[in-house]
Amino acid sequence: MAFAHSRNAQGVRHDLVIHLTRVAASAADFAQHFGPRELGYYVGIWHDIGKFADAFQRYLDACEVETEHQARGPDHKAAGAKLAAEHGGLAGLVIQGHHGGLRSPEEFRNWLAEKEQNPSLKEALTNAKLAIKGLVPTGRLHLPEYIESDSLAAEFFLRMLFSALVDADYLDTELHFDPQRSSLRTGALPLETLWARFQADQARISGRSDDVLSRARHEIYEGCLAAADHAPGFFRLTVPTGGGKTRAVMGFGLRHALRHGLRRVVVAVPFISITEQTADVYRGIFGGDSVLEHHSAVGAARGDAEDFSERAVWSRLAAENWDAPIVVTTAVQLFESLFANSTHQARKLHRLARSVIVLDEAQALPLRLLTPILDVLRQLCRHYGTTVVISTATQPAFETIAEFAHLGAREMLPDHARFFRLLNRVAYEWRKEPVDWVECAQILASSAQSLTVVNTKAAALALLDALGDQDAFHLSTLLCGAHRSAVIQAVRRRLASGQPCRLISTQIVEAGVDLDFPLVIRAMGPLDAIIQAAGRCNREGKLPEKGRLVVIRPKDGRLPRGFYRTATDVSEALLGSAANPDPNDPSLARAYFRRLLMTLPVDREKIQEYRRRLDYPKVAALFRMIDDHTEAVVVPYGSPEEQRRTRNVLERLRRGTPGGRGLTRLLQPYLVPVRTHAANNYRSKGLIKEVAPGIGEWLGEYDRVRGLVADDPALTDLIV
Repeated sequence: MAFAHSRNAQGVRHDLVIHLTRVAASAADFAQHFGPRELGYYVGIWHDIGKFADAFQRYLDACEVETEHQARGPDHKAAGAKLAAEHGGLAGLVIQGHHGGLRSPEEFRNWLAEKEQNPSLKEALTNAKLAIKGLVPTGRLHLPEYIESDSLAAEFFLRMLFSALVDADYLDTELHFDPQRSSLRTGALPLETLWARFQADQARISGRSDDVLSRARHEIYEGCLAAADHAPGFFRLTVPTGGGKTRAVMGFGLRHALRHGLRRVVVAVPFISITEQTADVYRGIFGGDSVLEHHSAVGAARGDAEDFSERAVWSRLAAENWDAPIVVTTAVQLFESLFANSTHQARKLHRLARSVIVLDEAQALPLRLLTPILDVLRQLCRHYGTTVVISTATQPAFETIAEFAHLGAREMLPDHARFFRLLNRVAYEWRKEPVDWVECAQILASSAQSLTVVNTKAAALALLDALGDQDAFHLSTLLCGAHRSAVIQAVRRRLASGQPCRLISTQIVEAGVDLDFPLVIRAMGPLDAIIQAAGRCNREGKLPEKGRLVVIRPKDGRLPRGFYRTATDVSEALLGSAANPDPNDPSLARAYFRRLLMTLPVDREKIQEYRRRLDYPKVAALFRMIDDHTEAVVVPYGSPEEQRRTRNVLERLRRGTPGGRGLTRLLQPYLVPVRTHAANNYRSKGLIKEVAPGIGEWLGEYDRVRGLVADDPALTDLIV
């Protein structure tokens, strides 16, 4: 008898035939949601047949005798990869990569040619054929026809097949070593129950008031429900800020999924702060037992990594493979997983087949990556039964890109321009003459409650100095995540109670952060950013008159190079050419995006070229949602008890304590990004103490308002 894994806590070895047949069954079940059930079965049955070799069985024996055995085991992938290559072509890449990640076809061919020289491969194949009836199909396996003529479709198909295999393998291995943990993966509520909860909660508020805002939100909601009857595919939801799209789009997602047999709703937003806000809204509706919040800092700020309640454990397990009916995540998490080649990132991808994906605040997607992003979304819609919703007040004109001229996105609200007129709650003031920060501070101080959004962190600090208000708030990535969350909560309390509240922020406050000021000042910048800033002004429409949005041109407000400066120039040109520019008209935003998309590269890194070559490692290296070369420093923020816990985690990381990834997640709320060249400068001055690769401890000053205090202009000139 051959074994797949050594003894578990109960002293039982993992029978290899049982492991292979279970993985094959699960991989087939996962793959059936995008077609190739038979291929899913065979990559599952083949993935570990190299373990039938005597050399691998001796290795398992050695591991049990010598529990600290660290030597890498004999190869167990090549035998299955050989069968996959013979009967399924490039499916061999999937088996080669199920430990270590997807490689390129050239690397695969060279690797397999070398492994075929090993006598153990032939021995494993012989033993596997004796142990498993029907190990080899009678003919060549059928791959989807559409991948034969489309290399991009083939590249994505192999990712999804890889995901199905990896998840199936992880789940059965977990079942062997930790059956109790495995049992905790169940328990999420079905979509039918969630839809009933949603309807009951929505009935409390929708259509209950007769003011203009409430009526508009109710109409938007009803329009989204009506759109849910349409067939799966691309949709646009164009709704002015404050129009209730967080709830409306979930209503669409649940009803659409139930009507068309889809499996889950995935909501992706630009920033972690909005993810937390959105997840809290959905938890309030559904409870926490079916809403998965997944991003780099999830759970850490609340201490969930040390919470072993059934709900907390379910959340951590579901985050590994997105086996949840509602997922709230970041665009970074979603898209970097879609272009990754590693097993832990790719594991969840097969769950996107036959799902609803909502891209909230879609205008924030990086334009330099837009072509590959839109292509994988098109693949999901065209071949995987997925629905994608592009949701924002400022719709990007994606059809401007030649390859996506016929994207065919359906407007969920065909008369959406009417809602922009109904919910026109802001009067724009355009200051043509440049102002210095003292003059800007005077405008800011003219209202007891006011927000100013500037273009860089350096500008935020300069305005903070000019204002001279010790009670003023500041938001930027000079503050760690936990600090930013605390500031947002404090600002909300002051606004709700009518207390004075002046906030100076970078654009991190835009695109979805739920704040409502009577006066907003915005430094001239990209048009979509200006419109998003207006969404923080008179958001709830409670003022007797319109709120004020004042657009200024700072005298010393330098603009970051690259995209941001180009987008600002395009905005200036567009606004200057219009006789009476009206940002409340959605057609202005579309005209802006059309000009922008014709100006800037939308595949700057040539990722599509490497995807056509199936060069998975190169694609993974090039696809980075955040363009800055930064490393993170841990800052001393929080209560004395929080800081004590942080120091304890830092010390455990320095000692190399096992479970480094989990420990790093505990630090996420206290991280501040620092550009690499600035970090090198700080290290030379003794301000950063190395903890682990890419993470340091900040030994310099950390201010209760300003956050990380640095003397390097490169740090504060960053946008957010």
